[in-house]
Amino acid sequence: MEDFTGKYTSSSGIAKRLIEGFFSAIASLYRQTGGAVGSALEVGAGEGFSTRRLHAMLGEGVAFEASELLPDQVAAARARNPGLTVTRESVYDLQRAADSVDLVFCLEVLEHLHDPPRALAELARVARRYVIVSTPNEPLWRVLNCARGKYLRHWGNTPGHVQHWSTGTLRALVAEHFEVCALRRPLPWSCLLLKPHAT
Repeated sequence: MEDFTGKYTSSSGIAKRLIEGFFSAIASLYRQTGGAVGSALEVGAGEGFSTRRLHAMLGEGVAFEASELLPDQVAAARARNPGLTVTRESVYDLQRAADSVDLVFCLEVLEHLHDPPRALAELARVARRYVIVSTPNEPLWRVLNCARGKYLRHWGNTPGHVQHWSTGTLRALVAEHFEVCALRRPLPWSCLLLKPHAT
């Protein structure tokens, strides 16, 4: 089973720099929205490490919530983010009205899903203005895992990753539902700011 918390809790200086680069890229994409965000939702919050970073980035002026499917991770996310609403729900079936949230984050989620197009359709349904997604940038992700001696039996593939995209193939994946507004490639991720197509 994948260690969902390791990248956030690692004491490695390199890992910490990579994570800082990742959240710097996400913040850069957020700034590209031009402040047109009054509400935001993180889908697939895990144990709430990224939730805490996003909440601080958005500030108190943005109504922010998070959601996660796995019960133990919902509990952990709530404990890590007191006072913040964390709902248990599936990325395939968000219990929210269409066009109800200005900005939806879906960070490090799509690579775990067996039906990413269905999830993207649901994100596009709920998002009023923007979606920010991130995935590992393949094959660079696997190469770096192998370089640090991780998951060698799986050719560097992190357990739990059932989908694999380069930046180009990720852009192709999202094209049915979104316009790509901006792109960032912090090592070793692809991060996209997306605008849902008009319906």
